[in-house]
Amino acid sequence: MNIHAIGDLHLSGQPPRKPMSVFGADWDNHWEKVQNSWRRSVTNEDIVLVCGDTSWAMKFNDALFDLTEIASLPGKKIFIRGNHDYWWSTLNKMNAAGLPDCFFLQNNFYACGGAAVCGSRGWLTPGSEGFSPEDEKIYLNELARVETSLAQAQVAGHSDIILALHYPPLYADGAATGFSRLCDKYKVKHCVYGHLHGDSAACGWQGKAADTVYHLVSADSLQFKLKLIT
Repeated sequence: MNIHAIGDLHLSGQPPRKPMSVFGADWDNHWEKVQNSWRRSVTNEDIVLVCGDTSWAMKFNDALFDLTEIASLPGKKIFIRGNHDYWWSTLNKMNAAGLPDCFFLQNNFYACGGAAVCGSRGWLTPGSEGFSPEDEKIYLNELARVETSLAQAQVAGHSDIILALHYPPLYADGAATGFSRLCDKYKVKHCVYGHLHGDSAACGWQGKAADTVYHLVSADSLQFKLKLIT
């Protein structure tokens, strides 16, 4: 079993309601590129972490076309919410849709062999440009959600932990954030995140810091190919 990751698919139904090609030629036929990579590299025994901003849909029922397309691909898919995933609903509603081999991370974790995948959306961190009192509230709430996920995995006896976030948990300057401190506290082995595009990809920390390896997996930063994590 291998674990792969990709984020920021930004799907929008068929025909696309919001074609991503408006953001540059690199995004032309981007979903086709992702699917080709997915089918080449993922087996049914593998896991794919889908790190937020999956669909532009505003409501869950409208996102089902995109989610069903992802569900039809090989492997087990683990989703977290991104800042543009307005379709994200309650776990009960998302699970009731019966999407095969799909798992939604929200105050829970996913056990895979001896490992555990934890995660949540994350948020802007203090010191970010424009960080506001409202951001502070969301940031603290997201820290609590991430710790709930990590603590559940730890109580269940998992020490091989992967954390999936949408927002960067650590930036290029290496200054600690609440999210990186949780990685240290729970000895997270790999942390994957998306959200950063184009030139802003250089703002995120990539590589090892303390005991955690950080991976930027936004689709365009990977040339629309899945990244092998373990």
